[in-house]
Amino acid sequence: MTGGTSGIGLAAARRFLAEGAHVVIAGVDQVELDAAATDLNGGEHLLPVLCDVVRLSDLDALAETVRNRYGRLDVVFANAGVASFQPCAEVTEVEFDRLMDVNFKGVYFTIQRTFPLLVEGAAVVLSASWTLHRGLANASVYSASKAAVHSLARTLAPELGHRGVRINSVSPGYIATPMFHAAVSADDHADILANVVTPRFGTAEDVAEAVAFLASDEASYINGQDLVIDGGLVAAIPVPTT
Repeated sequence: MTGGTSGIGLAAARRFLAEGAHVVIAGVDQVELDAAATDLNGGEHLLPVLCDVVRLSDLDALAETVRNRYGRLDVVFANAGVASFQPCAEVTEVEFDRLMDVNFKGVYFTIQRTFPLLVEGAAVVLSASWTLHRGLANASVYSASKAAVHSLARTLAPELGHRGVRINSVSPGYIATPMFHAAVSADDHADILANVVTPRFGTAEDVAEAVAFLASDEASYINGQDLVIDGGLVAAIPVPTT
């Protein structure tokens, strides 16, 4: 799984290891990768690989490493992503390219480069976002990049389906990860929670459970879909508190 060194990716790696899976985590920073490997303590079941998903040569090297070690893939979780929020008038070309490169290009070519390793019955899960379902001010580029990610789940489903491979996306809501806390001030937490029917922030483990489900045989007839894990943020309006 890409983006496997913190937050949702790290929780998903822990969840799959608990199921007895052999897990490959890819991350862009060696220090964070080493720390994640120590934290997960997966032994021979864990393979950490340094990889920047924007660099196709890195993705090629990642695929070759997996091929040499395991010869196959049963699950791909394309989770690497970045977040940035500005009014449209303030978005620079550099920032636009950075978000699209990591959030869309990285996901696209992760799928392309790992596809030859996927066996019949394999599953691909992509990290999208609740913002593809509901507009959020100052998130135009981020939201567009995540809408593109879910579009891949729908449009690649028929391409992968003939190989017996399923592809779906997950759309987390407000999840208490390091990325969330870096982007959102604690002063804004109460206002955010006022819009969430389930009155708490989600956890990385909440999303990891959904990823594990979509990767499992229990989801064998779910394909090209988006699973929203947001505590009701998109679907319902909470009763105001007094």
